[in-house]
Amino acid sequence: MRFTREVFPETQKLLQRLYRQSRHHQVRQRAHCILLSSLDYGIAQLMEIFNVSRKTLYNWFNNWETQGVVGLYNRPGRGRKSTFSSEQVEQICAWVQQQPRQLKQVVQKVQEEWAISISTKTIKRVLKAVRMSWHRFRRVVGGQPNALEYEQKQAQLETLKQLEDQGELDLYYLDEAGFCLIPCIPYGWQLIGQTVEIESQRSQRLNVVGLMTRSNQLHSYMSTQSITSEVVIACIDAFFPTVTKRTVIVVDQASIHTSDAIHDKLEDWQQRNIEIFQLPSYSPQLNLIEILWRFIKYEWIEISAYQGWQSLVQYVEKVLKEFGEAYVINFV
Repeated sequence: MRFTREVFPETQKLLQRLYRQSRHHQVRQRAHCILLSSLDYGIAQLMEIFNVSRKTLYNWFNNWETQGVVGLYNRPGRGRKSTFSSEQVEQICAWVQQQPRQLKQVVQKVQEEWAISISTKTIKRVLKAVRMSWHRFRRVVGGQPNALEYEQKQAQLETLKQLEDQGELDLYYLDEAGFCLIPCIPYGWQLIGQTVEIESQRSQRLNVVGLMTRSNQLHSYMSTQSITSEVVIACIDAFFPTVTKRTVIVVDQASIHTSDAIHDKLEDWQQRNIEIFQLPSYSPQLNLIEILWRFIKYEWIEISAYQGWQSLVQYVEKVLKEFGEAYVINFV
């Protein structure tokens, strides 16, 4: 058998375009076959080139003869049927969202509800098809701020930033952070089949008090002792023995920032032109120094820092000292 229907120049151009550009492999293959047949390639040659049977070639030619270009495409309904309907896929996604780490339980529910026997690999394929992926959870604060208070404080904070830009005040962000030899495991490039291991061990805690500006200036204090209101007061007094202009320090609602000891110092600081600006509860995103802590823990500390206590202390101290030069954050 040989394809005998004449392929006109315009049709040939269309077939060549389909052969080169179609996103469907089978369409490209069939268009190529029709082109080669029009160039007098024989059946045996075409069977060898495309590694198909004589019957498959017959079906290709027959569809081309009867349907033209449409015959190059698979008819709807061809191929393996989906295991799940769209409604079942939605239900599977709902089950996974309820138990995002327990796919075996989802498999069990599929078996119980629909009598369909599958594996967790099938569930993973379904989830990937609906653009779900396996990635790290994100820790958030355990509550929501008062909406009105949040809006008011956010607006006041923006005003303070504008005043700082105009040179009328200095704005600082104060917070505390802790570091130990139980690392915040980061992502990193690794060879497939190999896993980079980071030592994790119990250790004392290195506590840091930081006062940071938007221009990457940082005052910091490191200690293995607990950070109390008295420590915060001592740090503020030490960092700002005198101020030449209005100085505003942004703090969150942690108990060490709202204690009686802090309240007793407010009038004294006010007389020295130092003000405390308290953020609403559950609003860490408004305190820019939180970004610094995340960068240190997840971006800047190298794996080697977790080899021992002294290496961790030295590395944290190095980052704090070189912040603003070797380590920079753009807060614009």
